[in-house]
Amino acid sequence: MEARALVDPKDTLERQNAKLLTIVGTLMRRAEARPDTTGVAYAQFERAVRLEEEVRARTLELEHALDLLNTSNASLARANAEAQAARANLANAIETVQEGFALFDANETLVLCNTRFGKHMRDVHHLFKPGLPFADYVRIVSQSPFLELPDGTTPQEWQDRRMTRHREQHVVFNARMAGDRWLQVSEHRTPDGGTVVLQTDVTDMMLIERQERERLLDDQARLIKATLEHLKQGVGIFDREARLVGWNRRLGELLSIPLRRFRLGLPFATIFEQLSRKLAFQSAADAEALCTWASQTRARAALTFEVELGADRILAVFAQTMPDGGFVISFTDITTERRALRAISQVNETLERRVQDRTLELRDALADAERANASKSRFVAAASHDLLQPLSAAKLYMAALDSDLDNDEHRDRLAKASSALQSVEDILGALLDISRLDSGRAAVHRAQIPLGVLLRQLHDEFAPAARDKNLRFDLRAPDITVQSDATYLRRILQNLIANALRYTDQGRVLIGTRRRGDCVTVEIWDTGPGIALDQQTKVFDEFHRIHAPASPAEGLGLGLAIVERACRLLDHPLSLQSDPGRGTRFCVTLPLACAPAAPNPSLPPVPPDRTPLAHRIILLVENDAELREAITMTLENWGAEVLSCGSDVEALDLLREIDIAPDVVLADYQLENGATGTDLISVLRALYGPLPACVITANRDPEVTALCQRLQAPLLHKPLDLEHLQKALQNAPNPDA
Repeated sequence: MEARALVDPKDTLERQNAKLLTIVGTLMRRAEARPDTTGVAYAQFERAVRLEEEVRARTLELEHALDLLNTSNASLARANAEAQAARANLANAIETVQEGFALFDANETLVLCNTRFGKHMRDVHHLFKPGLPFADYVRIVSQSPFLELPDGTTPQEWQDRRMTRHREQHVVFNARMAGDRWLQVSEHRTPDGGTVVLQTDVTDMMLIERQERERLLDDQARLIKATLEHLKQGVGIFDREARLVGWNRRLGELLSIPLRRFRLGLPFATIFEQLSRKLAFQSAADAEALCTWASQTRARAALTFEVELGADRILAVFAQTMPDGGFVISFTDITTERRALRAISQVNETLERRVQDRTLELRDALADAERANASKSRFVAAASHDLLQPLSAAKLYMAALDSDLDNDEHRDRLAKASSALQSVEDILGALLDISRLDSGRAAVHRAQIPLGVLLRQLHDEFAPAARDKNLRFDLRAPDITVQSDATYLRRILQNLIANALRYTDQGRVLIGTRRRGDCVTVEIWDTGPGIALDQQTKVFDEFHRIHAPASPAEGLGLGLAIVERACRLLDHPLSLQSDPGRGTRFCVTLPLACAPAAPNPSLPPVPPDRTPLAHRIILLVENDAELREAITMTLENWGAEVLSCGSDVEALDLLREIDIAPDVVLADYQLENGATGTDLISVLRALYGPLPACVITANRDPEVTALCQRLQAPLLHKPLDLEHLQKALQNAPNPDA
C-alpha cells in the first residue's frame, strides 16, 4: 500500500500532516525493534523521506493557493462594497429626480424606481417593485381609478393602445389623473435595449395653457363681436339646434326689430315668424326653402335670395352652413344697387331705341349710298360708252385731215388735238374699268398664264418710253406659269410699269420676280422721288396724284385705283414700299399654276360642296339656346331647312302643327325635366315611322353609347366636329323596320 492511500484528500492540511507523522514514527520504531537483513526497512525509510518531501511541497503549494484566495476574497469584498455604494448612489440620485423614474431591463422587467414613480395612484403605488413585468405595470395602471380614461375608452382598450405605443422608438403622451391633475409620460431607450420611463407632473403647465386658451377665446369672441358690429350686413349666428348664439346691431336696424327681442337661445322658427310678418318673399318657395334649410342638420349648400321690406327697401339674404352644423344668415341692403340697375336698364332701353333708330337711319343712308353708287356706276358706264362713239368718229375725221393739211403748224395742232382725244379715251376707259370693278359684276376668267412671256411683252412695249427719258429699263423674269385672269393681270402690270416710268426722271426701272413657296411675287422698282408715308394709302384713291408736275395728258390718278381694285378682285395681295428721295417698290403676289388659288381672306374657307344638306328638313332639339342657334346657322349654311326646338314637348307640338315629318332628327341626349333625346327619337319613330336620327351629348357613359347603338342613331360627342356632324347627317341610317 502506498502512502497516498493512507491520506484522505478531503482532510485538512493539518490533519493530513498529522497522519503522515504518525506513519513515519511507526515505521521508525519497527525498524529499530527488528533488524533488517533484507533491506526492507531501508526502503521503507526512503519512502518515508520522499513522502515528507512531497508533504512539504504540497504544503507550500497549499499555502500559496490560500494566499491567492485571500487576495481574491479581499478584491471581491472591495468590489461588492463599491457596487453597493454605486447602487446606493444611483438610488439616491434617482430619488433626487423631481419626476417619477423607473428602469426596465431588456427583458421588460422593472429593475428599480424612485418613490415618486406612480405616486399619483396611491392604490397601486406599492406594487411597483423590482421584478415587475412591463405588461403587468401597464395593466395595473389601466385598472387604477386614479387614471381618468378618455370618454368611451375601456381599461382594456387603454392598455392595448399603451402597449402599442410602447413598441415605438420614442413615446410621449399626457394622462389625466384624478383631482384634475395631468402627467406627461415619456419613454427613452437605453443602449442595452432597456427602457426608462419618466412621469412629469404638468398640471401647472396645463392650467396655464387652459387659461391662455380661454383668454384667447375671450379675445377672439370680442374680436368677432367687434367685427360683426362693423359690418354693413345684418348677421345672425345659430348653433346646431338652430338657436340664436350671436348677432349684431345692424341686424335689428335692417329688419326693423328692436334688439331687446334678440336673446341667446332664441329658436330660428320664432325669429322667422316675426320676419314673415314684415318681409315679402319674391315667392312662397323661397320662404319654404329657408325653413326647410334651417331645420336640416346635415351638410347643405349655401342659400341666397332677395326679400322686400316695405315698399322701398330690398334685402339680399345669404345663408351659409358652419363646420359645427350651425349656420349664419346675413341680410344686405341692396336697395341702391337695384335702383341703379333699374336706372341703367332704363338708360339701356333708351340707348337701344336710339341705336335702333340710328341703325335704321344708317341703313337707309347706306341703301341710298348704294343706290347712288350703283346709279353712278351705271351713269359712268353709259356715259363713257356713249362718249367713246363720238370720240372714235372725231379721231377718224382728224386722221383724214392729216393727209389733207400741208401746213406744218396745222399738222402740229392736229397732232396735239389727237393726243388730247386719246387722253380722253384713256380716261374714259379707266372710268369704265373702275365702274366695272366697283359694280361687283366684273367677270373673271382664271387660266394658266406664262408670266415670263407677258412681262417680256410689256418690257418691249414700254422700252421706247424708257429710252425717250434716258432710263435704264431692266427685266429679270424666268419662265414661270401663274394662275390668274390674263386681261386684268396685264392691266395691273401695265399700270404699275407705266406709273414707274412716268414718275422716274433719272436712274432705272427694274421688273423682277421672286419665288416664295407656292406663290411668286412680281416687283416693280424705280428710282423716282418716292412716296411719303402719310401718302402711301392715298395713292390708290381715284383722281389722286402726289406729284403735281404730271400733266393731265399723263393721267388723272386712276391707274393705281384700277390696280388696287383689280388685285382685290383677283385676290392678288398688293404691297407698297417707298423711301422718299430714293424710290418705290410695288409688289403683286400671284399663285403658281401648280398650286390652288389662295382663298379670299375676307371670307371663311368653305367646303367644295357649299350646300351638302340642300332641301333636307332637319328637326333640331337642343335645350341650350346659344348652342341651338349656332347649330341652326351651320345647318342653314349647308342648305338645310331647320326646325329648331328647345324641348321634346316643343318638338312634338311643332310637328303636329305643321304635319310634316323631318328627314333627319338631331337631338341632344340630356333635355329639360329629365327628358332624353333617345326617348324622343323612339316616340317620333312610333309616330312617323323609321326616321334617321343622330344624338349629340357631352355624356361619355357607355350606357348612352349602347343605347344609341340599339337605336341605330350615330352618337356625336360635344364639342361638335363639323365634319363629323355633316357626314352623320348625310349618312344617317334608316332604322330596321
